[in-house]
Amino acid sequence: MLFPYREAAERPAEHANLGAFLGATIAIGATCLWLDLYPFETSDTLRFLTYFVMSVLAAGLKVSMPTASGTLSINFLFVLIGLVHLTRTELVILGGTATVIQCVLARQRAPEPRKILFNLAVSIIAIHISSMVYLEVAMSGIVADETLRLAPAAVVLFVLHTYPVAVAIAWTEGKRVIPTWRECSLWSLPYSVAGAAVAGSFATLSHRIGWQLSLLVLPVVYLITRSYQLHIARVDDGLRHADEMASLHLRTIEALALAIEAKDSTTANHLERVQTYAVEIGRLMRVSDSELEALRAAALLHDIGKLAVPEYILSKPGRLTPDEFEKMKIHPVVGAEIIERANFPYPVAPIVRSHHERWNGEGYPDGLRGDAIPIGARILSAVDCFDALSSDRQYRRALPPEEAIAFVQKESGYAFDPAVVTILAQNYEELDRKARANAGRIKDLPALRITRGEPAAGFVGAGESRTGEDLGGTGAIVPSFLDKIAAARLEVLTLFELTSDLGSSLSLQETLSVLATRLKRLVPFDSLAIYFLRDGKLVPEYVTGENFRLFMALEIPYGQGLSGWVAEHRQPILNGNPSVEPGYLADPTKFSTLRAALAVPLEGAQGVVGVLSLYHSEKDWFSRDHLRILNGISAKLSNSIENAMKFHVAETTATTDYLTRLPNARSLFPRLEEELQRCRRNGTALELMVCDLNGFKQVNDRFGHLDGNRVLREVASRLRENCRDYDFVARMGGDEFVIVMPGADAGNFEIRAAQLSQMAADAGRMITGENLLSCAVGCARYPEDGNDSEQLLSIADQRMYRNKYASREDSDGDAPGENQDTWPQAGTASSTLAKT
Repeated sequence: MLFPYREAAERPAEHANLGAFLGATIAIGATCLWLDLYPFETSDTLRFLTYFVMSVLAAGLKVSMPTASGTLSINFLFVLIGLVHLTRTELVILGGTATVIQCVLARQRAPEPRKILFNLAVSIIAIHISSMVYLEVAMSGIVADETLRLAPAAVVLFVLHTYPVAVAIAWTEGKRVIPTWRECSLWSLPYSVAGAAVAGSFATLSHRIGWQLSLLVLPVVYLITRSYQLHIARVDDGLRHADEMASLHLRTIEALALAIEAKDSTTANHLERVQTYAVEIGRLMRVSDSELEALRAAALLHDIGKLAVPEYILSKPGRLTPDEFEKMKIHPVVGAEIIERANFPYPVAPIVRSHHERWNGEGYPDGLRGDAIPIGARILSAVDCFDALSSDRQYRRALPPEEAIAFVQKESGYAFDPAVVTILAQNYEELDRKARANAGRIKDLPALRITRGEPAAGFVGAGESRTGEDLGGTGAIVPSFLDKIAAARLEVLTLFELTSDLGSSLSLQETLSVLATRLKRLVPFDSLAIYFLRDGKLVPEYVTGENFRLFMALEIPYGQGLSGWVAEHRQPILNGNPSVEPGYLADPTKFSTLRAALAVPLEGAQGVVGVLSLYHSEKDWFSRDHLRILNGISAKLSNSIENAMKFHVAETTATTDYLTRLPNARSLFPRLEEELQRCRRNGTALELMVCDLNGFKQVNDRFGHLDGNRVLREVASRLRENCRDYDFVARMGGDEFVIVMPGADAGNFEIRAAQLSQMAADAGRMITGENLLSCAVGCARYPEDGNDSEQLLSIADQRMYRNKYASREDSDGDAPGENQDTWPQAGTASSTLAKT
């Protein structure tokens, strides 16, 4: 009786004693062969030759067992029949020859002589000892039935034929001997006993009819063997089909698990690692085959119930609120209900339902305690926690494995089964190596792209793309189905965040900055420019990325260039050429690597407000999906920009004079108070001047209010230009202006007043061509004239009117110097109003 496992002895020896064992076995076999061949004994040469030929012909007959990992040789029947009819010498020759033939037939190439000798020695030893057992039983006279006489010999033949082979296999493969013998050979013991019954029946009939009856053994056995082989082939087909269905079932589970995992980009390969850890620990804890298969499936599907948990809770980077955690706690129950509908042949649903139970009974959903928690759930909860701690998540960085296992050990007896934690702590390094080796075992599906079909209602904006464009991006790698699932989740989450942010901010720059940050996650770009339409030109309002200075310097005429065309025609452009923007690359000294552009119009309630343009260095980078995303957010973005611009205008109007663009009276008082506080802290002075235009009424009366407005704008412009950067110039109303000059030297008021009056005269002469304007100025200083803004403004205003009236009296012939007591005394310092 030979088994394929016997050939395991032909592998390179891994056990230190394997060579000695093989040598000892061959030596014992040689001794038995010598004892059996000398002296040579034969009872009936013709009978021996007949049995020998049948044995040789039967040496190739083997039957495969559908539920066992070995084959059953038919030759053992002739050995058992030979125990009755042949001498020990004849039996050894018959069995040894059949063994050698089986060794040769079982190999595609010739085995080494030592290995043939080992198999031959095992066969000779088994035949020698089983023959002695048969003779002892037969000579004792206790058992008269031939079948019962052969039964002990058949058992001895089985043990001596299989156990040495199991030793060789176990020592070669680094396994234990008894489990190996049980796995490889013990299944055939009933067949050996049944063979003894068949051989005994033939032996009994041969005594009555003659040994020639044994000639029928070979054809009968052949017919039985052939019929059985056909039956086994059908059984194998059924088992193969069952295996294929089981494999399909497993692949379906894996694909579903991958799809679930793809929804969370922060847990890449988490399920594969958890499955490897859980199954290996299950084996070490010797759980049943059914529980092991359930654990294998549950490790992949334990989070399937998170399909019922909102995305914003799953993706929340911080701690969950009590209400959010209550929602999260439903996922084990939902997952178990989903799996129960799949009708698994092993208990998967209980593991999924209980994988958040705690050893001390404080878990959820059922509050199970200790051994009441399914063993698979206890294993899964510990390894899931360990892998989660040692992996990057959106709310924290990964812990080193040593710290992660220390945390799990700390929770032993509270959250986790101490027995599971002990095994995990002893083997986590080896388990991590196995998990790395198995990474990517669940294969991705090939990437697909569907080019046929369209919705019944047609496409929105079907004319947006230009003829001949490769909208998919020629040569680009089409994302896999897992990438598409993850991208869909990211798109929903990002769009939700983007629309929330756009709707909550009225700051224009904040709105555009948030847009750029969020949008880059969905549509990767190298540069982004948002142009606003002002006075027939697209002016860059916000630019980020490469070529920042180039884009900020652009002023694109309406209808020209890429962005101008988009604004005029209100149609997007996909993968356009950035170099056609007017002024962008007109200068041959300028160079840019940007080769693709995606631009969409921003249309508000009053028409086009601007253009959103994305640029990339790779040609044909942008896809239809990118265009779809921009089209989806453009309306919301346009409304947000319009609202922000209106808010900006309202905010500016509230603090800025519409005509002169100077700060108005509303912004003067807060700024003056701010400067006074700074002066108090630093112990410095401040000068406040109030200016009023003399002769402005004549300008309005003679030249009209439009020219009067032009005069006011020109005066305001000259005031800004001739003041220091940190001085503050405001229009109080009408033709009255205020100048706040922190740190101005005392004693130079006359010089500054003269300069202001000259500025006003020059502005009036430029607009009207006549000398109609002058300027009356009043001054107040902190801290000499007052300590608060109202007091300083009141004093400066009074002095301005006194000077105004003095100027009128001077023009009527009054003596110069009248009312000069209200002016600060002029000094000799060189400080002037004009900037240096």
